[in-house]
Amino acid sequence: MGVTVHFEGRWKNAQAFLGLLLHIEEIGRAETLLTERFENSQAKLRRVREERPWEYVGPTKGILLYLHEDCEPFRLEFDRELFVQEWVKTQFAGVDTHIRLIQILRDIGRFFQTLTVNDEGEYWESENREALGEHVRRCNEVIAEFAAKNPRAQVKVKEPNGRLIDLIE
Repeated sequence: MGVTVHFEGRWKNAQAFLGLLLHIEEIGRAETLLTERFENSQAKLRRVREERPWEYVGPTKGILLYLHEDCEPFRLEFDRELFVQEWVKTQFAGVDTHIRLIQILRDIGRFFQTLTVNDEGEYWESENREALGEHVRRCNEVIAEFAAKNPRAQVKVKEPNGRLIDLIE
């Protein structure tokens, strides 16, 4: 459940990677959003390949952009093969934040050799704001209905890494 944008790609080369980092930091400065570069000598990433889950273990580096307090961080975490596979749940932050994320993904495409986006809100494909709004509304409605029937339920639970869980019983 949720309105989430999934993306994966491979950056072109080391120069493109540096350009990507600088560009994300520039967006952060211009919009007064927090950015955070990182580099890990050993990380474990959950990935999917040919519809099968697998784990990458090894060095990573990248950058985080915090678009909204009710949105998961936009995480560009690349492995040793220059590959990224991530997602950002946007539904709690609203339509404008979702649209901004899609705009940023379109903008940074030039730094990638390949970039594939799967937008559960369908904005990537259609740029239909009303349809996106309906996805967000319906998702939030279903969560609210379930939470109303379950008094112990918690909605929009933020994990330490910034990931959001829609609902916990």
